[in-house]
Amino acid sequence: MTAQQPAAGEVSPREQSSSELSASETTALPLAGSARGTAGTVLITGTTSGVGLHALKSLVDRGWTVVTANRDPVRAAAAADSLAIDSARVHHLRIDIGDLDSVRVGVETLVPSLGLPLDVLVINAAIYQPRLKQPQWSPQGYELSMATNHLGHFLLIQLLLQDLKRSSHPSRRVVIMGTVTANSKELGGKIPIPAPADLGDLSGFKAGFKAPIAMASGKSFKPGKAYKDSKLCNMITTQELHRRLHTSTGIVFSSLYPGCVADSPLFRHTPPAFQTIFPWFQKNITGGYVSQALAGERLAQVVADPAFSVSGVHWSWGNRQKKDGKQFGQELSDKASHPATAEAMWTTSLQLVGLA
Repeated sequence: MTAQQPAAGEVSPREQSSSELSASETTALPLAGSARGTAGTVLITGTTSGVGLHALKSLVDRGWTVVTANRDPVRAAAAADSLAIDSARVHHLRIDIGDLDSVRVGVETLVPSLGLPLDVLVINAAIYQPRLKQPQWSPQGYELSMATNHLGHFLLIQLLLQDLKRSSHPSRRVVIMGTVTANSKELGGKIPIPAPADLGDLSGFKAGFKAPIAMASGKSFKPGKAYKDSKLCNMITTQELHRRLHTSTGIVFSSLYPGCVADSPLFRHTPPAFQTIFPWFQKNITGGYVSQALAGERLAQVVADPAFSVSGVHWSWGNRQKKDGKQFGQELSDKASHPATAEAMWTTSLQLVGLA
């Protein structure tokens, strides 16, 4: 495997630590009542920085017990301490979401150790490496951005569904972080650089998606498009989970775009000039900028607040941020909601993660 670049919210290599979950560490705390919903237990991926870290703080402040999933639990704990997050309500689990074996081991560690069912699962971690010349590969041989952003999370969801079904929380949820760049119904999703998100006929997935195949469509590798395609898969996953499982399980499945977090660590692999100009442009020209703290709060709202208990919705606050702006359900593109594409992505994803 080529040396792996860190994921947003997961920024250091795998290393052994004593911060993995143990039975004594993971006894759930009493649930707290709140005008913003009943607190429970949530697992969130990617919390060492950015939106995930701030969502962690917001959820703990609401009384939630949070399990974080990162490659480096020591770094995750240090990041939480930097925001003075109550460590008694936080438990750090080692999962390299880009490694399917690590996902399986992490779930095997989590479920018996937690002490009661998980109430909410949050899919947040992502990598974006637009300057790559050649694809990088996961331990299982899949292109790394698709392996991390989609396949690892897809497997995590599948493995935890039974646990979520056992929860007695009044609003069990799976929440997936989306992006405007994967939704061609919005301006940000129409930008043709390097190309809009599009899975094509999923010929790459259907052929097994192993090297040299690096794109879902089977076409030539474009790193920026690989990110967009993986996030498109995230949003399709939300819609297909809702279609297949909401009625029978009562679990709420939703995605969100919290606004343009233009200074997010997600962009740390972009050119330095971009990292300076892009936040300025979003703040002063488009009006789309939101801070990491506000984006984290919005993610926490989708997790916890009763107003977000509608399944199948892609939540947004609009492309221009206004004072006291309210959430609404954003229409998704045909690429994110076409039944045949969703069916093919679901079936081939099950095969690629070894669950077919």
